[in-house]
Amino acid sequence: MNRARKCMLVSFCLMSLVGYICYFQWTSLNPVYVSAIKNIGFLPQRSDNNQSDVAVKLWPLFHETEDDDNSTTGQARKKTLSECPEVPPSLVGPLNINLATSVTIDSIIEENNELQFGGHFKPKECLPRQRIAIILPFRNREPHLKIWLYYMHPILQRQQGEYGVYVVEQYGDATFNRAKLMNVGFSEAQKDYDYDCFVFSDIDIIPMNDRNFYRCSSNPRHMANAVDKFGFSLPYDTLFGGVVAFSKDQFLRVNGYSNVFWGWGGEDDELYRRVVAVGMKIERPEKTIAMSKMIIHNRDPGNESNGKSFPLIDRAAERMRSDGLSSLKYRTIGSTKHRLYTKVSVDIGKPDD
Repeated sequence: MNRARKCMLVSFCLMSLVGYICYFQWTSLNPVYVSAIKNIGFLPQRSDNNQSDVAVKLWPLFHETEDDDNSTTGQARKKTLSECPEVPPSLVGPLNINLATSVTIDSIIEENNELQFGGHFKPKECLPRQRIAIILPFRNREPHLKIWLYYMHPILQRQQGEYGVYVVEQYGDATFNRAKLMNVGFSEAQKDYDYDCFVFSDIDIIPMNDRNFYRCSSNPRHMANAVDKFGFSLPYDTLFGGVVAFSKDQFLRVNGYSNVFWGWGGEDDELYRRVVAVGMKIERPEKTIAMSKMIIHNRDPGNESNGKSFPLIDRAAERMRSDGLSSLKYRTIGSTKHRLYTKVSVDIGKPDD
């Protein structure tokens, strides 16, 4: 047998072996995973419910490893591309936001085909200035989530940041704790990717201008300072809610949000006190840029007003070192890599824990 025929035989054997391995991995998947992957809708990643870990092992196959900054192709990409401009060229400015728009998840996926699983995006034409995790606290708000995804993915892509979307769902029917879910999102996103900027957003606020950048600065940023519900102005000067951004170091300096604000109200005011206590300032865009719409809805069951907990707010500076990221406790119920976002379901306990 000559050398050419030997090479052909070896190549054939190797290809057959690879095909067999792929077939074995595919057919060994749980049928639910097979259906999910075929439909390109979501990819279960991990859970505490003793599910098969085959999908976890296959996750890298669906992730665009060529975009990994530490890979050979990633290093070559860095050498050939320049940094994204401070003001991206594809921004359009004021937007027509119709909150009554009827959309489907399938249509949003189809219109955002550059997204990787987990709602992760990285511009291909330039090197992003920041790696941004968008954190959304969530429970029973599917219609609002669809509207947010429909408008926000195109906006965020035009802003040319590298970003991932994390929907942090509170499991069970205990009183809602938005602030604690924000802390969970920060913790989980760090495990997933090397983010250096974290945007904490309510699911019912949509910017009316894509020049309202969802990115971090030298101080914490407040991007929802001109919401239609409040006549496009601040109800009071120390308001620091809706949409805020912290670099990783900034969020660690304030020890995150407080974990003890159960129900609606108070946690944003307390966070403002933390920012001031460590000597930082709040940055806000101009009102004409920051104009945003809020989806009007009834307050969710389990999220009743807590009276703002003024004593807790007043003691923010003395409490911040012992209450926050350093005292965060939760149990992960499951995590799913959807085409449009990563959903993490967590048990965060209840007020009397």
